[in-house]
Amino acid sequence: MLKVSAAQAKAFKANRAQGRIALSVAASNGRSRRKHVYEDGALRVRFPNGDDLEAMIVNTAGGMAGGDRFGIEAHVGTDAALTVTTAAAEKVYRSLGDDTSIEVRLTVDSGGLLRWLPQETILFDAARLRRTVEVDLAPDAALAVAEGVVFGRTAMNEEMRQGFLFDRWRVRRDRQLVFADAARLDGDIAGALARPAVARGGLALATVLIAPGNDRHVAVVRAQDYAGEVGISAWNGLALARLVAQTGEALRHDLRQILQVVGGSLPRLWLN
Repeated sequence: MLKVSAAQAKAFKANRAQGRIALSVAASNGRSRRKHVYEDGALRVRFPNGDDLEAMIVNTAGGMAGGDRFGIEAHVGTDAALTVTTAAAEKVYRSLGDDTSIEVRLTVDSGGLLRWLPQETILFDAARLRRTVEVDLAPDAALAVAEGVVFGRTAMNEEMRQGFLFDRWRVRRDRQLVFADAARLDGDIAGALARPAVARGGLALATVLIAPGNDRHVAVVRAQDYAGEVGISAWNGLALARLVAQTGEALRHDLRQILQVVGGSLPRLWLN
């Protein structure tokens, strides 16, 4: 953690960004349409024209830093479908002490489909990110979630040496907890990533969760060619893939490979 004076800390805290989005979609005449959209602070959501409903989140603050607070809620109604992505890879800059907080809450009603596919999050050296993802699914709802983290701008040979990352996921189906996951890296990030049991020197990680998921998803994912390392398993109606790569570019390649075979078409911004 960086040392700062009391005056610096006070000035920094007074200028922190906040943002919130709450949106819901509903099925109407065989199509999914926006029902409610709320925006506040630095976050905006746009809906590019296309055959399928796609929401694109924009952070007008141009990135995130310590002390920033962001919340996103998405609700997919009965038999509706929605893909959510971001306009760019989110950047989390160094912190003077406070965590950057991102809280995501996703709800999918009966027969609905939500594809939560933001572009990767890039952590700068000394960044501090605390993120939670809460998902509530109806018994027959479908979900695809992909979250990637890159430790430093690898294309510019930057490295995240120190910092903090806490990433917590909870998924419930019919109000019953079916998936719980948490990752925490604190302090010597570079040293932790170098360990064989963590990332074996990889600088980019991702998780992909498919529900419902089964052995068919496992087979098609294992049949692909990857730039990094990918492992996948299926149990109790879920399929979970873990990805490790040396660079953000390699991670993006591997995420595309997986999502195209298990998650349907990619958001248009992923193809740019």
